[in-house]
Amino acid sequence: MRPDTPAENVDHTAEAARLERTAALYPEDAEALLLQAAAHLELADARPAATALYDRLLSTPDKLENAPLVRALKASNLWEYDHEAEARAIIDGLRTTAPRDPAPWVIIAESLESHDELEAAHDTFTEAATLLLTDVPEPPYATHPVLFGRHRVRRMLGLPHDDWDARADTLHSSSVSLDELHDPKRVWSLGSDNPAELEAEISRLQAELGAYREALSRPFPVAVLHWPAAELTELLSAYPDLATEYPSHPDHLATIESSLRELSASGTPNLGIVTGTVPSYEAFAASESSSPGDPTLLPQYATTLAARGRAVAWPPQRSADCWCGQDQPYDACHGAAL
Repeated sequence: MRPDTPAENVDHTAEAARLERTAALYPEDAEALLLQAAAHLELADARPAATALYDRLLSTPDKLENAPLVRALKASNLWEYDHEAEARAIIDGLRTTAPRDPAPWVIIAESLESHDELEAAHDTFTEAATLLLTDVPEPPYATHPVLFGRHRVRRMLGLPHDDWDARADTLHSSSVSLDELHDPKRVWSLGSDNPAELEAEISRLQAELGAYREALSRPFPVAVLHWPAAELTELLSAYPDLATEYPSHPDHLATIESSLRELSASGTPNLGIVTGTVPSYEAFAASESSSPGDPTLLPQYATTLAARGRAVAWPPQRSADCWCGQDQPYDACHGAAL
């Protein structure tokens, strides 16, 4: 989750420095940690320093999990401190390469929107929807901001609803409708002298912000630890005392699925899975001054991985690859009994 706390309430410069230090300790998580650090620097209005972090990541594009996301964030940041030409060049390049991840599309479209480039923002949202949602029976959760953003821009342009706007309406769960949230006339009420009108508008804006945050980032209050087969073999070879926790790899995978289903049935929201590696686990144990053979360390490790942005949502889309890493769709693998 990118931070959104005002600079007067958090020392964002210090937090960025802390995240950079953590990235040095956990290089496998450096990308996520440095992106959070850059976000803190943006909030501290240290935008050139944020750009330097983006450039640092982009200097090794082959090692990045999501290079288009980093480029999109860099473009958005550059435009905010008068580097419009460079920002536009990056945005044009991203639209040409057509990334399959919705997040870069949302970032560059919203950057265009925030600078009153509504037609370009609309075209960008529409390109993303066409690429990611054509012939898709149910829009994946990560694509919802594409539909919501497109709906908002179309309202501002005075365009009539189309099929994707109707789909956005069905996906929107707030008590305030999208049409009301995205009504261009709302902005005029902010200049009202009537306290009741101002209070109503504040409530609408709070509802919109809540929906926006939910769409962009799902917290993972419960994340279950998954070991790939090779990593589990290495783990048990080095720390045989953990064999009581993991009798076999198939049992381990079955336990993950059954545990998550039980949590889901009990009403626990936003469940996730984190994938462990032995070097990362050993580094975590060392940072906790503990032995990797201590089974009580495993849930702490899972929680830490989730806090570092390593969790993926469970359950996957039924036709998506199964979380276990086997080359099968979820509904034919661990989701078969759902």
